[in-house]
Amino acid sequence: MLNKKIGKIFLVIFLILIGFYFFYSKFFSKDKIIKAEIEEIEENLYSSNVINDVSYTTKDTNGNEYLIKALIGEIDFNNSQIIYLTKVQALIKLKNSNLITITSDFGKYNINNYDTIFSKDVIISYLDNSIKGEYLDFSLNRSTMIISRDVVYNNMVNTLNADVIEMNIKTKDVKIFMYEEDKKVKIQNKN
Repeated sequence: MLNKKIGKIFLVIFLILIGFYFFYSKFFSKDKIIKAEIEEIEENLYSSNVINDVSYTTKDTNGNEYLIKALIGEIDFNNSQIIYLTKVQALIKLKNSNLITITSDFGKYNINNYDTIFSKDVIISYLDNSIKGEYLDFSLNRSTMIISRDVVYNNMVNTLNADVIEMNIKTKDVKIFMYEEDKKVKIQNKN
């Protein structure tokens, strides 16, 4: 009878020890995982690809200057030639022409060819003209500025609504069109 009581006590102690072992190993292994995740996050913060107050300037062979600034720039890990921009401002100084300013919420800038895609709340200002849209593809190499998506052009006399306005920077030729043939460009005279 005494042997049975001692056996039960050892069995209970053995089960308690096994329970503590599993509890202890589970608790501390989760702690190790959490510590490893925190260390990884901290390591990524220190090797961050984010640049504050970024600006780039270039001048092409024709003497045109292009300056782009952004509140934040983030280098693409897969392609270090691409920088994603936030709160973007650009100045284009075309030779023998007036200054063009561009603002947008976001941008994608290629540091090799200076091509820039502006997106969300894009505003182009030139003399007394302004063009608003959601997407602008600007290329010095192709000498084009193509603004699309809910395009509204304003000057002192007219307001124009279209799907796309495409401008050749060198020749100053402009194409204004709609994507669908049955839809027409809308022009309103302010007078």
